[in-house]
Amino acid sequence: MQIKRWLTAGLAAVLAAVSVSSVAAADIFVPVRDSISVQKIDFQRDDFIRGMDISSVISLENAGVTFRNEAGEVQDIFTILAQNGVNYIRVRIWNDPYDSSGNGYGGGNNDLAKAKQIGKRAADNGMQLLVDFHYSDFWADPSKQKAPKVWAGKTLNQKKQLLKAYTLNSLNELRSAGASVGMVQIGNEITSGVASEFNDQNRAALLKEGAAAVRSFDSNVKIAMHFTDPQNTGAIQWQADYLNQYQVDYDVFATSYYPSWHGSLENLTSILNYAADTYGKLTMVAETSYPYTLEDTDGHANTISNGNNNTGDNMLWAFTPQGQADEVRAVMNAVNQVHNGKGLGVFYWEGAWITVGDITGKTGDAYTAQWNANHALWEQYGCGWASSYSAEFDPDDAGKWFGGSAVDNQAFFDAQGKALPSLHVFRDVVNGTMDTPVLSGDANGDGKVNIYDVTEIQKQLAELAHLNDTQLCAADVVRDGNLALNDVTELQRYLAEFQVNSTVNQYI
Repeated sequence: MQIKRWLTAGLAAVLAAVSVSSVAAADIFVPVRDSISVQKIDFQRDDFIRGMDISSVISLENAGVTFRNEAGEVQDIFTILAQNGVNYIRVRIWNDPYDSSGNGYGGGNNDLAKAKQIGKRAADNGMQLLVDFHYSDFWADPSKQKAPKVWAGKTLNQKKQLLKAYTLNSLNELRSAGASVGMVQIGNEITSGVASEFNDQNRAALLKEGAAAVRSFDSNVKIAMHFTDPQNTGAIQWQADYLNQYQVDYDVFATSYYPSWHGSLENLTSILNYAADTYGKLTMVAETSYPYTLEDTDGHANTISNGNNNTGDNMLWAFTPQGQADEVRAVMNAVNQVHNGKGLGVFYWEGAWITVGDITGKTGDAYTAQWNANHALWEQYGCGWASSYSAEFDPDDAGKWFGGSAVDNQAFFDAQGKALPSLHVFRDVVNGTMDTPVLSGDANGDGKVNIYDVTEIQKQLAELAHLNDTQLCAADVVRDGNLALNDVTELQRYLAEFQVNSTVNQYI
């Protein structure tokens, strides 16, 4: 076959027409033909954060959970996320989430050691790290801001010294472990207090010490202050005023946004605009999530289920993968609308916290056996939201209601660890998805796949051509959402009959 002989003999020469270095520098994020539909967002910022918190992942993996890409192939979850457009990872850190016998409190047992593993794996996949210090030994939120055990009974001045030293030492260890720290939260949902300090002046004193530690670590790292309850417009705007009144040093005003509780997206944009316009701060959503189903998969009640938090004026999307993607896109769009490019990004909360054992369809003895197996793993590896051992630190809540994941139906992976199509939203918001069928490989748009398409892709990579969205989608023959040298190679191998690729020369 003439074309096969030509490609075989001339492969190296053809590839040399475009230098490898220039191609690598010209990688192009392209629209895709997808199983979900996502409308493009015209981002004000090239560095808009499309982030995800996967703090529980190490405990899940220790308990035997494996993650798979959408093709069903086992793959490192950090690679899966990066390939789907996630560009930032968030990780919580508790000072000492273990009881006096060394048993983990659960919730991922998220100590510094696990954060170091997560930070290194994120960096290896090109993602920066947001470090979420809770300054507690377990969950910190508006109703819980309990100081770590070893800080109990300390004076405010002693706490200030301890918090600053702990912050700086932890960040240095994360860097030494290979993490790329880009942002640090000084406390988690600090609306009411931090580290058992609820007086406004004392809270500000601790926040200042944390900020000083970050500046000492690296002046380029952004400092975030994270609040919640954005539906209380005046109250959350007061938090921005409060930080200014007490001259707390920070860069990013952040809030959680869960549509079940936190009001409209219009109000979200409005309160972020207040911090941006009044004080010149960057803004972001530090936590959001949404169910792809109302079904439970692990035998522990979920925060959103049928008849529980699944209705209301702001639950605007279907409980499907498409609806989940729609919610993420809508929250990103709301943050992107903050004035003057001050909307920095969005983090999805615990997008991989799936079951350790699927109970779907099980009844009677089979259900009981699976639940018992799950319970044992939650206790041993801390991969549920809390273990029974947490009673030592939090007897009134976690110690009574401990168990599995409350958000397994809000993950981007199914009960077997396979990526859902909704995960594509982190990639697709950049250029949107194609609504019409596309002939894979037909880069020049003539309805045929041949050597002229190879030339067209090479010209695009060398910035000698400007393919339209349909052509870019067709040129992405490896279907990874980027146009790069591997697409040229894949198409050449197909044409030379070295490799049969089921998507090339097929409508997608």
